[in-house]
Amino acid sequence: MKALVSGGAGFIGGHLVERLLADGLEVVVVDNLATGRAENLAAVAGNPRVQFHRVDIADAEALAPCFAGVDRAFHLAGLADIVPSIEAPAGYYRTNVTGTLNMLEAARAAGVRRFVYAASSSCYGIPDVYPTPETAPIRPMYPYALTKRLGEELVLHWAQVYGLPAISLRLFNVYGPRSRTSGAYGAVMGVFLAQKLAGKPFTVVGDGRQSRDFTEVADVVDAFVTAAASDVSGQCFNVGSGTHVSINRLVELIGGDQVHIPKRPGEPDITFADIRRIGEVLGWRPQVSIETGMQRIMSHIDDWRTAPVWTPDTIAEATASWFRCLGDKETTT
Repeated sequence: MKALVSGGAGFIGGHLVERLLADGLEVVVVDNLATGRAENLAAVAGNPRVQFHRVDIADAEALAPCFAGVDRAFHLAGLADIVPSIEAPAGYYRTNVTGTLNMLEAARAAGVRRFVYAASSSCYGIPDVYPTPETAPIRPMYPYALTKRLGEELVLHWAQVYGLPAISLRLFNVYGPRSRTSGAYGAVMGVFLAQKLAGKPFTVVGDGRQSRDFTEVADVVDAFVTAAASDVSGQCFNVGSGTHVSINRLVELIGGDQVHIPKRPGEPDITFADIRRIGEVLGWRPQVSIETGMQRIMSHIDDWRTAPVWTPDTIAEATASWFRCLGDKETTT
């Protein structure tokens, strides 16, 4: 069996490629390396069952040949981060929406038997209910969240209209070894780990009592594999840890001093996935606790040696457009 992984040189993609190879599949990696890194595929370099195509998914003509002989497609390629999406939304639309359309059409033309999409829990915005079920109102608060949601709409529509066997997985706060580090201000885990290595205090937003559904990457990869092995189509599922952890608890687990910075508009106080549906329908359940996950990540902390080290001043500068554009629009639907 042959699988294609778009964004296969990314954080989650690299782990998924390793899992698929371990399961005996041939793997086609499609990545333009705009945010992906060759280092994420170092463990599989030279494996004869891996093909790598440096292709932009927004280029339909270049993408189509990559699907030759592919049975299962995992669509993880995309642009992330909030601030860059506010400042340059067109690029996010091109990659996250048009790129997803191209992936779907290439998969349909190639007769792919399973298509699994990496959606984002950011589609819920600031939810009314915790844990948050898949039926919660959709309230994207910024262009990244919107474009990932539009990509999901395409995936579910292609399943409905064209019968493409497709599933969408809404991922909650994925972390783990090799998690993405870039020049953009991003996920709290990477920010804290770089600060830990540099001996700097952790920049805690607000009072630190807000909590996140931190989901370890091995569990997320297992959810992708489980979804691809099922015969379910045209549905979306939350993928979370089954609990939520405060930022203050995360600081305790990593260990270090802290400083506080202003709370950002459009961010929920809690992210907490209701994962009953994926358990009932697909039989998937998370296995990795936050304590075990943090032990794993701390054993790979050198992954963040070259990551940006953020300070209150540089964060304020980097997030200025976030505050300016979102303001007090937390009830926007």
